[in-house]
Amino acid sequence: MRNGNDTDRKERNIDTTLNALSARKEAPKIWFFVLLIIYIFTSVVINRLAHSNNIIRVGNQVLPFTAFAGVLSSLGNLSIISLVVVYRKKGFCTALIILLSQFPLLLIQMMRHHNIAILPGIFGNILTSFAVLMLYLYNVKIEKYQIRLRDQAVTDRLTGLPNRFACSELINDLVSRSEKFAVVSIDLNNFKSINDTMGHDMGNVVLTEIAKRWKAAADSRLSGTLDFITRQGGDEFAIIIRNYHSDEDIENTIRYYESVLENRLTINECDYFITASFGYAEYPTDAQNVDSLFSYADAAMYNVKRTNNSEHLTRFTPDLLNVEKTLEIERKIRTALEEDRIYFVLQPQYDISHKLRGFEALARMDDPDGGNISPVEFIPVAEKVGLIDKVDLRVLRKAADFFSRIIKKSDDDITLSVNVSVKHLMKNDFIDEIKDVINSFGIPGSQLEIEITESVMIDSAEKALQCINDIKSLGVKIAIDDFGTGYSSLSYLNKFPADLLKIDKSFIDKMNTSESSKQYVAAIISIGHIMDFEVISEGVEDDQQLEILRDIGCDFIQGYIWGRPLPQEEAELLVLGGSS
Repeated sequence: MRNGNDTDRKERNIDTTLNALSARKEAPKIWFFVLLIIYIFTSVVINRLAHSNNIIRVGNQVLPFTAFAGVLSSLGNLSIISLVVVYRKKGFCTALIILLSQFPLLLIQMMRHHNIAILPGIFGNILTSFAVLMLYLYNVKIEKYQIRLRDQAVTDRLTGLPNRFACSELINDLVSRSEKFAVVSIDLNNFKSINDTMGHDMGNVVLTEIAKRWKAAADSRLSGTLDFITRQGGDEFAIIIRNYHSDEDIENTIRYYESVLENRLTINECDYFITASFGYAEYPTDAQNVDSLFSYADAAMYNVKRTNNSEHLTRFTPDLLNVEKTLEIERKIRTALEEDRIYFVLQPQYDISHKLRGFEALARMDDPDGGNISPVEFIPVAEKVGLIDKVDLRVLRKAADFFSRIIKKSDDDITLSVNVSVKHLMKNDFIDEIKDVINSFGIPGSQLEIEITESVMIDSAEKALQCINDIKSLGVKIAIDDFGTGYSSLSYLNKFPADLLKIDKSFIDKMNTSESSKQYVAAIISIGHIMDFEVISEGVEDDQQLEILRDIGCDFIQGYIWGRPLPQEEAELLVLGGSS
């Protein structure tokens, strides 16, 4: 590694990078000199006018040149006040020096020439000085508040590292200046096992210690490059690497951070040996926009984890994912959200005697280029690029608006069931979103059902259970979607406060030809009933499946046999008795 000198290390570390980002948003220096020149110019002209006996005729009016002194004086004062407002301390010091230096000159001039007309100018200078001082003191107070807000906006609360927002700010700045850099996506290996065995508090301590080491490494510049380390969330980090000459420099820097990480961590007399997976992409070689750059770096990192690469490091190459297809669908999702092309259809759910239970709202999307895009295509991409919460919420609000109007016209106690992704459920403001939907559209909580997949019980059981309990406190029902396809255990299921299990269509499809599939479905129904859950089977398409499910005690049916997904108008007719 190339060593930087001490002065360079102090000048180019994480904190100074953040400060530099803020500094670049300040007003251009050229306007400082423009305002200064305006003030000097008006002062010179006013001085000339004060000794001038010339006049100017405007119609029948005769105006002495000295009459324009007040106008120019106001313009000068405005420019000097603008210096303080826009350039803060530098502007204040400049303005104060100018005003205080003029004050004795005006006094001397008044006494020497016995010119009492200068007196308003002296008082004007005094008042302007007071105005400048008050503005500066107010600016100082505001600036302290802004610094505190900026620190909160760009700093990860747990580790003290810059956060995802700070990372995006730096990257946008570098892109705007066409500066070459690399983005490194980092994910700690098997970190979940620390949370599961030692608890989340200990996991947070480990994350904090890792962040402390990596920040010290970045500030030291011992890597030989200029590095900006950030925490993206959970056990995910990112490094922005600059001032390198080759791929070898980038990889040497990454290996430096890897070596810092792999030094044994000892916390509360427990030793931890942490490793991580690193993937990187370069701007502008690999991508020309921020979103693609992060997607590519993530793709490289996930490839390391998927292949269990002993090198723990790889660079993005196009063959790692179908980039073009993914980016095209992402573009269409973003356009559909902007142009309100996300909509829903409603698939009926019935009890075993064919009484309407309610509807599941299914997300659909118009292709901005014409036609429709299958949810099988756009839902996984929305999850991958972080847009699934927006899609979920758009469907939830639209479906709730429709459903609230229907239940006001009908006395039926029917339920609206809506899918929510795990990522959306884990958002801090998810409960507030549900409350807002209930309050905005007047839907009783008991007639709203949130569907989540069983994987949430493994991904983050503790937080998930807290969130689900909060949902239940609103009276909202919980359904476990696609049950049996994941890896949940009975121990999780036993403490999971759900109301309904949904059996995946893949098991229903095989019941007619596979006795083991039939027995598996029967076992799920039995377990659900033991745990006081109701059970619904998805994808029921023929009479034989229906009879089997009726015989083994399934509670509800959803599928083409009794109802395909319907547009709003047909769903309304179904509820109000127009069709069956």
